Amino acid sequence: MAKITFKGQPVNTCGSLPSVNTIAKDFCLTGTDLVDVSLKDFAGKRIVMNIFPSIDTGVCSSSVRRFNAEVDKMKNTVVLCISVDLPFAHSRFCGAEGLTNVVSLSEMRARGFGEYYGVRMLNGPLAGLFSRAVVVLDENCKVIYTEQVPEIGQEPQYQPVMDMLK
Repeated sequence: MAKITFKGQPVNTCGSLPSVNTIAKDFCLTGTDLVDVSLKDFAGKRIVMNIFPSIDTGVCSSSVRRFNAEVDKMKNTVVLCISVDLPFAHSRFCGAEGLTNVVSLSEMRARGFGEYYGVRMLNGPLAGLFSRAVVVLDENCKVIYTEQVPEIGQEPQYQPVMDMLK
């Protein structure tokens, strides 16, 4: 269980991020086109999972914008922006912002991602949503980097991800 904060108040997650050098657990998430996807849909690519509470918050939307701008600099890499938001919210935001370089995914239909990756918040005002985290996988779905952001109101550390994937 990770201990993070929301506006300085303690929040617990349901578990911990996967350990570096382990194989990522498969998932089923729903895209903005309402088609379900899993890790196998990104076979052979490096994967950045940008996990966050809601696309409709300033910090979450900033992280999506930043990864959208940076993904072209990452070779053979896809950025997955993952939350509990409905696919329609992801689509609305990315469409309004002109963001086309990231893949937006929702836990709308198949539950389990939050538990598999230890990011579902158990208490606090955002209980039930995902904590802010980044998980990076290599081409074989091996975890090569993780960051559990300690304060929900903070953005993730982009530079370590960028340095690793250049």
